[in-house]
This record gives sequence, structure tokens and C-alpha cells, in this order.
Amino acid sequence: MSPSLTLAAVTEQAQGAARVAAESAGVRVSDENSLAGFLEIEALFNRVWLLPPGESAIPSELLRSISHAGCNVTAARDPAGRLVGAAAAIVTPQSTSMYSLIAGVLPGISDRGVGFALKQHQRAWGLARDLTEMTWTFDPLVSRNARFNLTKLGAYASGYAVDFYGPMQGEMNANDESDRLVAVWPLTSDESAACSEDRPIAVERPDFAPNDVLKLGPDGDPVLVAADGDLWCRVPADIVALRGQNPQLAAEWRRSIRSIFTDIFASGHIARGVSRDGWYRLPPGGTA
Repeated sequence: MSPSLTLAAVTEQAQGAARVAAESAGVRVSDENSLAGFLEIEALFNRVWLLPPGESAIPSELLRSISHAGCNVTAARDPAGRLVGAAAAIVTPQSTSMYSLIAGVLPGISDRGVGFALKQHQRAWGLARDLTEMTWTFDPLVSRNARFNLTKLGAYASGYAVDFYGPMQGEMNANDESDRLVAVWPLTSDESAACSEDRPIAVERPDFAPNDVLKLGPDGDPVLVAADGDLWCRVPADIVALRGQNPQLAAEWRRSIRSIFTDIFASGHIARGVSRDGWYRLPPGGTA
């Protein structure tokens, strides 16, 4: 947060940015507190994660408890009132951080900005309660989500959790190990404020020479390079499709990226953005 801005001013900025994001996405974003709404959200999440009948990404009873405890359950609805996205986050007493449990958008509309509107609502919700940070985990192999988290929102990652949830079921995860990056989103930072107004820092992998390549990926192409003072790491374009087509190759990617990230983070680098073509930017810790 800029020294000249108070938390109240940042909160006002966040609220305005959240309204603009919702309008741009063509949705109404609000806190959900009804049982009927929680049931809809449970069904939406199960559809997003392609779960079989009888399994649930997060039960409606738990969503109700989260809301009743004073934590965040957010719903995004289109002009017809149809639920098109949702998110949930919890708060630890005496903490200035909130933890995002889950967020998802109806399949087929992921390019409309609904997910961005949900997160901006959560940012404003947290700041209004004197919360200045949000954390969550995400699969480092899913480049689309990684770019959304680290480039579009302005979060960063410096922690790697091996098999965080254990083997994951469902068509989307295809029994893959659940390695996760730990995202940290500083809600008051100048970068997060700029991102909330759709002014993210551009992340483009620079050109590199053969001697800049530090490691090849499972597909035989460069996966880790050093260029312009930063490290850059590539992940597959579509790991979900790869899991279905070639589970063995997907597993090789998991092991390769696990080794790279754990070594890179141990050396003091952090993940500060992802390019459109799936390259993580990994500068030394503490740099922009």
C-alpha cells in the first residue's frame, strides 16, 4: 500500500473496482446466505470439477456453516438470476489474512471475467474487515489458472506443497497427485490495486539463447531458462487434456515441475507472473 493511502482509501478503491468488474462481466456479485443458494453453489462446483454422482467439492452444509461463522461465500449471477460463478473464503480470528477455499465459474463462460469479478468482490469484502492478505493454493501445472492468479490478480507464490490433498478424483484431475503452489495476494499493494483496474504488469518471456537453457522438459523442449536476470519455467499448455490423453507424460510433467519449483524456491526465487504461453517468471525474492 502506498504510504499516502489509508486502508479506508484502499477499501473504497477496491469497492469501486469490484463494481466495475461485475458490470464488465455482466453479472451481479453478492454475498450468499441462503440455503437454496448454497445448494446451487455446491452443484455448480461439482459441475466445474467434473465430479461423479455422490461426490462433492464442498457440501452445501459446509457453505452454510462458513457463512454463519461470518466468513465469505460469494455468488455471481447473470441478469436472469442464474448462478454462473461462486467462491468461498474463511477467516482466522485475530488474523489479517483470509484463506480462499474454492472458486469456480460455469463452464463455457470463463472468458467473460466472472472469476475476476468474484475475486475483486472478495478483495473488497476483506479490506472492509481490515483484512490485508488472501492466500490459497493452486495446481502449478494449470497454466491458465496460474496466469490468472499471478498476473491478472497480482498475487505471488514462494511455497510449494507436495501432494497437498492426496490423490485427486474426478475426470479433471484424473487421479493425479495434488501438488500445489501457495498463492499470497497482498490486498493493499499498488500492484493488486492496478490489477483490480485491469492494469496488470505485462509478463512476456524474453528471447533466450541455447546456453541460457538450464533444463529440458518431458517433451524435450526447454522448460527452465535464465534470461534478463530472472528464471523462467514452462508448464504444459493444457495439462487437463494431457492427463486424459497421456497420463504417463502428465505424471512426468508433475515430477519435473515439482523438482524445479522446490529447488528454485529453496534458492530464494519467487513466482511473480505467468506469460500467455505458459512461462512462469521467477525473479529473486523481493523483486518486482
